[in-house]
Amino acid sequence: MGNGKYDFGMVGLGVMGSNLLLNMADHGYAVVGFDLDEAKAKKFESSGKEGQQLKGVTTAKDLVDNLKSPRKIMLLVPAGKAVDSVINGLEPLLDKGDIIIDGGNSHYTDTLGRINRLKNSGIHFMGVGISGGEEGARRGPSIMPGGDKEAYKVVEPILQDVSAKVNGEPCVAYLGNNAAGHYVKMVHNGIEYSIMQLVSECYDLMKNGLGMSNDELAETFGRWNSGEMNSFLLEITAEIFKKKDPDTGGYLVDVISGRAGAKGTGKWTSQSGLDLPMPVPNIDVAVMMRNLSGLLSERKEASDIYNIKEQQLGSAAEKEEIVKAIHDTLYFATLLSYVQGLAMITTASGELKMDIPLEDVVKVWRGGCIIRSASLDHYARIYHENPGLKNMMLNKEIAGRLEDTLPAVKKVITLAAQNNFQIPGIMAAFNYFNAYRRNWLPTNLVQAQRDYFGAHTYERIDKEGVFHTQW
Repeated sequence: MGNGKYDFGMVGLGVMGSNLLLNMADHGYAVVGFDLDEAKAKKFESSGKEGQQLKGVTTAKDLVDNLKSPRKIMLLVPAGKAVDSVINGLEPLLDKGDIIIDGGNSHYTDTLGRINRLKNSGIHFMGVGISGGEEGARRGPSIMPGGDKEAYKVVEPILQDVSAKVNGEPCVAYLGNNAAGHYVKMVHNGIEYSIMQLVSECYDLMKNGLGMSNDELAETFGRWNSGEMNSFLLEITAEIFKKKDPDTGGYLVDVISGRAGAKGTGKWTSQSGLDLPMPVPNIDVAVMMRNLSGLLSERKEASDIYNIKEQQLGSAAEKEEIVKAIHDTLYFATLLSYVQGLAMITTASGELKMDIPLEDVVKVWRGGCIIRSASLDHYARIYHENPGLKNMMLNKEIAGRLEDTLPAVKKVITLAAQNNFQIPGIMAAFNYFNAYRRNWLPTNLVQAQRDYFGAHTYERIDKEGVFHTQW
């Protein structure tokens, strides 16, 4: 049994791990961090304030020996083999009732495997999504726990204390069975990909289609952030346009390469959507565009061959009207990004037997996380009133908001198409909206084709059964 004096342990003293422990120390918890890098362990131990109890260690045994029972240990290490390696090292040192928490960006299928492997060991295992980056970890992240409910009850007070708060409510809640925590975090990241893609498309339209300066862009995104679209991503976007580059003296954004990186969580979301199946075209497109951005040398060659030039979207007199249309289009497409992601979680909740409470998911996202926005309070109310809602597009209030912005969306799509701008995210949202609200889709022809060449059969609209025709 653990007879140490520390309340919580962390494996991995990188920026996220050390900041989260410092956050806990600020709330009066005695914490111990383990890292193989002795310099990191010493730096962590010396970084506390007077009166705080912090300890840095370099062996798993020292970590375990310093913790109270039941031991509570979080892993913030790279997803994949590193997580399994740490678990394998900890398992023989732990007692029944001790708790291991994977707080990294693990794939939910890996989390399921670890739950099954440890379920008869007596050691509790939880997958917990954490969002907010280094600042969130230090000041209050959004925390998405799932899995072992008994273990959650033990760590709940600590997680509530260190999480972000909105209207006094902690941005943490038990989000369901099995790998629910990591599944919700995966979809969170997919929505994040989608919104970032949409914001970049609006930036392109305003910078290259309207000739707006970085100062104007900073003012515009800042103004949008002060209204109904208030969100973390718009807030940081406005700040990015203000940042000067110390090397050139110009604006930093103008010297950053367009080759976008990715950690894989957006791709996982897209893959899971295909597997369910549940369409999330905005996330699919966002992943695709990051991949396309990597084809830099090919795109340069193609640019020389096709010599396409983006044209101005309108005259100076029309600028204000077009900017307003872009604002409404971003609102429309961002809303549909949440619609798609939440519909995916709803479906996965049943299909994967996770029993995820959608209202709690939305509430947890209101503070601390990357996709936090003012709209989430509204979405939480919708799910509170109708917990079984399959898709927010079926809510009349949401339908009204989408329809109100539709003229602006059509205007922006038309202007972009006429003037050689690519807006795949906006188009994905528009096509999803149009397809989802139609009673009839031309996929009856697809079924006929499949039956013609592969005898795959089809259903009819006038009688029950499955049919095949000799075409």
